[in-house]
Amino acid sequence: MNIITITKDNLEEEHICCAISDNKDCQVMSKKLWMAERFADGLVFKKGDVRGKVFIEYIPAEKAWCPINAEGYMFINCLWVSGQYKGQGISNELLNECIDDSKRKGKKGLAVLSSKSKMTFLSDPKYLKYKGFLLADTALPYYELMYLPFEEDIEKPCFKSCAKDAKIDEQGFVLFYSNQCPFTEKYVSLIVETAESKGIAFRVVKYQTTEQAQNAPAPFTTYSLFYNGEFVTNEILSDKKFAKLLANL
Repeated sequence: MNIITITKDNLEEEHICCAISDNKDCQVMSKKLWMAERFADGLVFKKGDVRGKVFIEYIPAEKAWCPINAEGYMFINCLWVSGQYKGQGISNELLNECIDDSKRKGKKGLAVLSSKSKMTFLSDPKYLKYKGFLLADTALPYYELMYLPFEEDIEKPCFKSCAKDAKIDEQGFVLFYSNQCPFTEKYVSLIVETAESKGIAFRVVKYQTTEQAQNAPAPFTTYSLFYNGEFVTNEILSDKKFAKLLANL
């Protein structure tokens, strides 16, 4: 499969796989703006030359929107191959592109956010272990930081202390999110409307800078929902799923 690298020069012309629509769609606009602002930080987005979800996105860990200490590593934001393209070795091809590129740039290895078992929006731990990734650190309630060292006896990456306990000092609902994923902008608005219609206290915190994201109270800065100080989910909820969650409180 032909692999295309998205840059500031072709960003407007190419689709970004996870949101295949025109540039006026709020999801596409939010994601492409986020990407455009990250290219100077070393963001790389490589995708298959197909109309589908076939891509890998990564960035130097010092600039990653994740509360980790991983100096000298490359951090994988997302590796996604879905639908008819699964089972063809394309994930391996994309990962190898990332490995080769990271080695050329003198990185110590790769780091990626995963979980104890496969969970939505997080990298599959079974696949990562199959590819040689090792467990570097854990954070409540289920997060795992995996890493693939390029040499022996190098320092492991780790979560920052702010993101280890999955707790905040605030009552009611608090949602932390960013435009790293295109789906957040649309669905955050929908559940805020649902909360307001029911008179439920709901505060939204949108990460606007790398520094803010690197000091987050949970590892997944794309979307982290808390209730009465306790972590609830990293799943990007639809209004229907949020209503179901409310019914179960």
